[in-house]
Amino acid sequence: MMSFRVSVGIRGSKIAVIFLSRNYASSKWCLDELVEIMKCREELGQTVMTIFYKVDPSHVKKLAGDFGKVFKKTCAGKSKEDIQRWREALVKVATIAGYDLSNWDNEAAMIEKIAMDVSNELINSAPSRDFDNLVGMRAHMENMNLFLRLNSNEVKMIGIWGPSGIGKSTIARALFSKHSHQFQLSVFMENIKRRYPNIQGYDEYSSKLQLQREFLSQIINHVDIKIHHLGVAQDRLKDKRVLVVLDDVDHSIQLEAMANETRWFGPGSRIIITTQDKKLLNAHGISHIYEVGFPREDQKSPYDSIIVFECFGFDFPLEIFCMYAFGQKSPYDGFENFAWEVTQLAGRLPLGLRVIGSYMKGRTKQEWKRELPRLRTSLDGEIVSVLEFGYNALHAEDKELFLYIACFFNKERIEKVEDHLAKNFSDVGQGLQVLAEKSLISIHRRYIDMHDLLARLGREIVRKQCIHDPGQRQILVDARDICKVLNNNTTTSGSLIGTVINFSEIEDELYRSDRVLERFSTLQFLRLNDGSCNQSHLPQSLNNLPHKVRLLDYENFWMTCLPSNFNPEFLVELKMSYSKLEKLWEGNKTIRNI
Repeated sequence: MMSFRVSVGIRGSKIAVIFLSRNYASSKWCLDELVEIMKCREELGQTVMTIFYKVDPSHVKKLAGDFGKVFKKTCAGKSKEDIQRWREALVKVATIAGYDLSNWDNEAAMIEKIAMDVSNELINSAPSRDFDNLVGMRAHMENMNLFLRLNSNEVKMIGIWGPSGIGKSTIARALFSKHSHQFQLSVFMENIKRRYPNIQGYDEYSSKLQLQREFLSQIINHVDIKIHHLGVAQDRLKDKRVLVVLDDVDHSIQLEAMANETRWFGPGSRIIITTQDKKLLNAHGISHIYEVGFPREDQKSPYDSIIVFECFGFDFPLEIFCMYAFGQKSPYDGFENFAWEVTQLAGRLPLGLRVIGSYMKGRTKQEWKRELPRLRTSLDGEIVSVLEFGYNALHAEDKELFLYIACFFNKERIEKVEDHLAKNFSDVGQGLQVLAEKSLISIHRRYIDMHDLLARLGREIVRKQCIHDPGQRQILVDARDICKVLNNNTTTSGSLIGTVINFSEIEDELYRSDRVLERFSTLQFLRLNDGSCNQSHLPQSLNNLPHKVRLLDYENFWMTCLPSNFNPEFLVELKMSYSKLEKLWEGNKTIRNI
């Protein structure tokens, strides 16, 4: 029998690499090791990699050829039990897809590939510590394990449901980080609502194809994948054990395109959907739903000298706040009452606790004392007030950048935002870093992500500027204010540099005029959308596009060609999704910045 020390070594390994040569079976020691390795593969999920060196895998499985002859000699005089154990282990290891030297022209290249694959496997199997310090995450993981039941071969769809800012995506990301290495394929489709919006009333089938193409591209890591029908996902994944996270879903089309039925996926697959809409989960037949509620709240300070402190569970709001304000689950000495009061003022939404905690981090007692009166008067328990507090704490230029992100550049790549705003700010990258540090945005894979509530806050702040004279603002995003400017026949100030117009929101005679943008001549950032409005509600032509526009995003543009007098000289980005354009423009145009 194999020594105890070797057995422990095998069981303590993450990966076992088995080198199968013609004479492998000549060693009883090797065969005993193989039995132990295959046992660890079944019981512990150990990764096993095989190398077939000058031996046919079928000879290993069938114990044929020279390999079979060597095995027969080793079996001479051995017990039936040992021979049977060896046979079973060899049959199992031969079915593992491995590296066959006969398929390689260069032995060194094969060795390099094996070393790289081992390294990648070790990286992928390394336990994640990214979420260890998040308050309550361990309990969320334990609760979700009851839904996941990873030892079952049943395909499960699981919903994570709760209000915006409650932490649904964070829970899903923690699950993905912890378990993705246990699946053949895995994908985290983030921010679906924003990044892959449903095109209602336009071309539903094309929208589904687009979603499924992106989904397959990410899960099989193939950038240029082409699909021509919606059966491709099922065909490619039906025999694969996959982990899929569909984050922030808001329409059934998104589910139909990427996870329409459980039979699309192989045995043991898990599909996790985060959403604010429970009806959407129910309509898709998802009965396993994990509700993420607000953290529990105690009405009395645990730091009052006459009150005995009792922990009210993993999701106590004070702990959440303290992790962002102090980097630990409790306040620094002398800051206890400050932290308690701020937590109460911030409300129970984790997003609010995070925003204010990040702002207060590193401040002295005197600074906390100065901030508390303003917190008491400006916050009434509503999340909008909590978020506005974080905005008000910014310097003027960072505030302006925040508004641009909220109104125009949420979910965009950092490089694109820097290109657009380089002339408006001294250092866009530094400004983004400030916003990230204040938890007003997050950055994932070079994409900027501002929470929905914060983006709505930004648009509301813009709307309240010059509330009685919207033509004097820098940004116009509210359809009523835009219509007011047009109806009053007033001239906008030279400070107006951006607007968002959805022609379907207001039916007004002015929108049918080709002079609809005449008073917006200073615009640099222009987003337009025809939506599903009646053709009669659109301008008959569009001859007044601003000459210095840098961003032109016109979704569902109805014309076949841009106006002949359009000047693209300053254009950085032209986005005309779902338009009827047949050509951009007549003649030659100067393009320097696009």
